[in-house]
Amino acid sequence: MEILRLILLFVHILGFAALLGGLLVQAREPVKRVNELMRDGAGTAVLAGLALVGVLEADDVSVNHAKIGVKLVIGLVILVLVMANMRKERISQALWLGLLLLTLANIAVAVFWSPAHGSY
Repeated sequence: MEILRLILLFVHILGFAALLGGLLVQAREPVKRVNELMRDGAGTAVLAGLALVGVLEADDVSVNHAKIGVKLVIGLVILVLVMANMRKERISQALWLGLLLLTLANIAVAVFWSPAHGSY
């Protein structure tokens, strides 16, 4: 189970890296849009995160459900916003900034919401 957990954690991190990269690559561009990297990264991060929690629960690892709930809600908001704007030629600067801030917030929750007594 440990190898599966590590693989899912790796894929989860890659998903967020793709999402963040898809956002940051447009930082200096005057026209922002939802790109494939953002779509794939958001979907991968959410699905790998859910699978990771399932593996942890199946292995009787203590999971911080509040932290996971916050990350899931933020991840789903990002995913819905990305999917709803996928086919648009451009998105507003405010939406782009919102997606960036939500992505950074989700990463911050993962890093700074410290696990209590070894829980995730």
